[in-house]
Order: sequence, then C-alpha cells, then structure tokens
Amino acid sequence: MDFQIENEEIKNYFEILSKDIPDFLIEYTNVPEMQRLKGISMISACEHTRLIPYKFFHTRYEHSIGVALIVWNFTRDKKQTIAGLYHDIATPSFSHVVDYLHGDYEKQESTEEHTEKFIKESKEIMALLKRDNIKLEEIVDYHIYPIADNDSPRLSADRLEYTLSDGLVTQDAFSIESIKRIYNDLKVLKNEDGEDEIGFQNLNIAEEYIERASIMWHLFSGNSENNMIMQFWTDILRKMVEEKYITEQDLYKYSEKEIVNKIKHCSNEKIRNAFEVFSNSTEVGRSNIEIKDKYCICIKVKKRYTNPLVIDESGTIKRISDISEKGKNIIEDIKNFEDSKYAYLELEI
Repeated sequence: MDFQIENEEIKNYFEILSKDIPDFLIEYTNVPEMQRLKGISMISACEHTRLIPYKFFHTRYEHSIGVALIVWNFTRDKKQTIAGLYHDIATPSFSHVVDYLHGDYEKQESTEEHTEKFIKESKEIMALLKRDNIKLEEIVDYHIYPIADNDSPRLSADRLEYTLSDGLVTQDAFSIESIKRIYNDLKVLKNEDGEDEIGFQNLNIAEEYIERASIMWHLFSGNSENNMIMQFWTDILRKMVEEKYITEQDLYKYSEKEIVNKIKHCSNEKIRNAFEVFSNSTEVGRSNIEIKDKYCICIKVKKRYTNPLVIDESGTIKRISDISEKGKNIIEDIKNFEDSKYAYLELEI
C-alpha cells in the first residue's frame, strides 16, 4: 500500500520527510474524507489564473500527509501523527477563501471548527480509532501537540511543511536537494517555555532556510497578486451562492475543478466574463488610492514567517533573530512588508 501519489517530485519529497511510512498512516489516509482533499489546492487555487506561476497542482491531501510524516519522523507517536494528518480534514474547496467569506482574513482559522464533526461522522475513521484504542479527543485537535502545531512564529510541522512544499511548487524557493540539506539538520529542541520544538543544529543551515522561506513569506503575506486571487475567489463564490448556482456546502462536496466548471458554464454572463479575465491575467494593477472604475481590493492578511530555534556555538538554544543579523533582518523585512494599499483588475463581478 502507498499514498497513491503520482508526482515524482512529491514522492521524492516525502522520502526526505520520513525514511519509513508506518502501515497505520496509509490506512488513516485511505478514507473518503482524506481522499476528498486531492481536489483542493494548497496554494490559493492559483492554478486557475496566471497571476502566480506554479509547476504542478499541489493539494491539501499532499500537505496533510507531509505534516503527518514530519510529526512521525520527530515523535514516532501514533496519536500525534494522526492528529497532524487530520488537521485539514475539514478544509473546503478554495481553502482559506471560506475564512475570507466569514471575515477571518488574519487568523484564517474559521474552517478548523468543523474538524471534529468530519472525523466523528466518518464510519471508517471511527472504526480505525476504535480498533487502535484511540480516543477522539486525542487526535481531533493537533494544537495540543507542539511538534505538530504551535503559536507563530515558532516552527512546527505544519508551518515547516507548507513552507517547504509551497516553495517547491511555486517559486523554486526550495529544491529537493536544498530541502534534504535543511531537513536533515533539524532536531527536537526545548524552547524558552520548556516545550518541544523543531529547531536547527547549525546556524548556516538555519539562515539558508530563512532566506529561502522568505521568498514564500513575501508571496503569501500581503503580496498583491496573492491578495487578488484570494479576494476574487471570495467575491465570485459569494456571487455564485447568492444567485443559487452553488451553496456554501457545495465547497465541501465538489472539487475546485468542478466548481470552476460550474462558474464557466453558469448562465450569468458577468460571472463568466469576470472569471475569463481573472484566469488570463498575468499581473495586477497597484495603487495607493482606490480605483473606482476597476475591480479594486484592499485587504490585510495573515503574516507568515518563523523565527526558529538554533543551537549556537556554545551549545545554547536561541532564536535565530537573537544570534543572526541576517536572520533578524529577513524576519523584520517580512513583518514590515507592505505591498500597495490597493490592487485591481479590469473586470466586474
């Protein structure tokens, strides 16, 4: 048995994350609720526009497996690994766009409230948990396991995985070779609160990670193209719901490609034309004042960055910002990064 991954680059990437794949992980992955995630993009559904270049369709399914493999590699704990695997099980098509629909631009956590419901209502998952004598509360919230998830800007399996894989897929920020070099330097350390946290053994490797990761942080932490993609999906999906072409529940039923097909073939010409312009756009207009006669957006989104632990020359564990001027400057640059206040396209929804 395997994860049924066709992309060779993702296969190679998974082999770095964990030298072995336990049988139970395959079983917990081969349930309908996880298979559904194969139709959901990990990178803002940018595959349906030309605003952000990408190499191949990267899915929430792959991300979830990646998180589980990282957790397994560093803990060898079954419950923590399953919690990591299922942390995105309730993600709808277009992922954080539903957070935007609910007004959650900065935390982007509104979809997580359905995790328990998805797991509890799955006969297959509940049967596996019963077989393995695992309680629902032990795997339903990965926040209770600091290796799987912790507060930003600390490094966790989730934060590490999406940075590495998104960088592999979109901006060539990471290659298979650089991921292997960086990942092999990581180990579990004790942070300032005495909790386990993934960190670096060598400063030069930590600095390489920060430098490469900053490419992704810029892309997803206020970049106008990414903001446009997320806000466009929010508005066009809201319009599709308002005019009863879809329901919000359909985002948990259909893949992104199926929803896009509904948009392309809906009877509203304005919606179809707006998507046509969006899907063929290669750049957005930028402005510090609102452009009244354009599709003009202005949003503030979640800042994504990490300030990882590093073992310094004396063997002391510190944050990279405390021992590396380079690391500190990169982090401060991301924290202070602001693209243009407004971004716009020549379309009307």
